[in-house]
Amino acid sequence: MTGPTPPLSKGGMSPEGTTTIVNINKPPVDPVDKKILCSAMCKCDKAPKIGADGRRLKQSCVAASFKALNGVLGNSPYKQEINYNMTKSPPEPIMDSTVRTLGHKFLYGHIKKHMSDYFVPGTGQIRRPDIVIVHDPTKPPTQDNIKQIVEMKFPPDRLSESQERAYEVIAGDPRKLTSLEPKDCDCEKSKPDETKIPVEKIEAAGKIGEILMRLLLRGRSLGGLPGLPGPPAVPTF
Repeated sequence: MTGPTPPLSKGGMSPEGTTTIVNINKPPVDPVDKKILCSAMCKCDKAPKIGADGRRLKQSCVAASFKALNGVLGNSPYKQEINYNMTKSPPEPIMDSTVRTLGHKFLYGHIKKHMSDYFVPGTGQIRRPDIVIVHDPTKPPTQDNIKQIVEMKFPPDRLSESQERAYEVIAGDPRKLTSLEPKDCDCEKSKPDETKIPVEKIEAAGKIGEILMRLLLRGRSLGGLPGLPGPPAVPTF
């Protein structure tokens, strides 16, 4: 009989003076989810887009990849960079007013319309996790629908204490928050180790993984693949 999982070990101040977390016992990611997330992490780690200033835009690459994946699937369980209103209890995802499974496209417009009376920039009233995995992709990423929050971190970027506290509140349970780094995905290997996935889930994970890799290689949304449904039709009314 195993004992309870020890709490996450917290770090102190980094050499640069930024408080970070040392996730020695961070919660695991479901094998199917990890296969999908690591596909994007490894590709974006090795071949990210390059910004005008020469920076390697790894984080932007991950966000763009999962945004494109959602466009192909119609409703993906992997919601990228959803903004949460932390003044609500529980924190409330800021979603599109017409498509409740999509994040709001114009955050500042939402703030001006709904939060202008109390919003103070830089105080943590808005938080945006990298990836929120939901149980039901046809519903908004509210706390009761959150399976796990995963921060996709490329060193030297690390999960800060303030991020950890906020994302635990969003998830409603510290065990629903974790992070992934390239080393967690064996990205340094030419062929990462096979993830042990239940047989009944291999086909679904394989299809999503194939879509994501094609998106990463092409750098754009496919709009649909043979044998898989494309995005739902947009009403004309």
